[in-house]
Amino acid sequence: MNVVPVAMEPVSTHTSLPPSSLIVCSRNRPTLLAETIESVLRGDEVPSEIIIIDQSAKPHTALAALKPERACVVRYRQSPSVGVSRARNEGIAAAQHDLLSLIDDDMWAASNWFGALMRALMEAGPRSVVCGQVRPSEEPAAGAFVPATKTDMAPAIYTAPGSVDVLYGNHFALYRSTLDDIGPFDERLGPGTIFPGAEDSDWGFRLLRGGYRIIYAPQAVLYHRGWRSKQDYLRLRWNYGLGRGAFYAKYLSRQDPYTARRLISDVRGHLLPLPRQIWRDRARSYGDALLAGGVLWGAVRWLISYGRSRAASAGQLTRSRS
Repeated sequence: MNVVPVAMEPVSTHTSLPPSSLIVCSRNRPTLLAETIESVLRGDEVPSEIIIIDQSAKPHTALAALKPERACVVRYRQSPSVGVSRARNEGIAAAQHDLLSLIDDDMWAASNWFGALMRALMEAGPRSVVCGQVRPSEEPAAGAFVPATKTDMAPAIYTAPGSVDVLYGNHFALYRSTLDDIGPFDERLGPGTIFPGAEDSDWGFRLLRGGYRIIYAPQAVLYHRGWRSKQDYLRLRWNYGLGRGAFYAKYLSRQDPYTARRLISDVRGHLLPLPRQIWRDRARSYGDALLAGGVLWGAVRWLISYGRSRAASAGQLTRSRS
């Protein structure tokens, strides 16, 4: 992985923002969704439109009728589809503007978040995708945990795939032209599918292989709400493993051993420490064992479903599926 530490100069907050669309996808988390939208609308600056793709069983009547007192239109769409990748593709297709940002429905936005994210994207240019900082919520629910955070304070630029994935699907911004070039999210991956994870790993890999940069801009801060219970931990680790294994298998090729090395390294890295770790942190050791098992089963299941010979051609979905 090529990582370039950078010292990013703050961009003037007096510069007005161009029209932009924020996409928020949700499924059966109405309270968290409403609070996420509320935090965005309370910000110093707001997007031109917020598109909500809600795959919940029941419509969110309050958000469907919401008319903010800000220069922002809320467009609520209840969708019968299933899966976060499909929801993101639907939201992107519905967006009216060329500057796009996507966040999850369990976030809380800092007051200067949106302006910081958009200015980092404009400074980076159309050949870049910008991810922001994701801090754990300051007051998580009792007994809850936050599974995905990114709290490094140093900005960085990534230009090639490496040993870890650097696109954070719960907080990023891009130009529409990037999707026209790279293609939509793979709807076979991500929560709501049989491979419930790694949709962001897959899309980030395609970005870097396509000559784009992924930029980490820590000045754009979101808080990831702590609502998952400790009982969710082991299931989440298994699901992450299934998604990762499918992602690795999707690109398995004798001509390109990158993902094979990643698969082996991932499994070894989670299994080898177990004999020592199990006495110190039993819950974590069980989680690591499940993740490693999920990686292996996810890879096997992907190859059974799609086959190695079809991996490359199946990887790039056509724009008609967006």
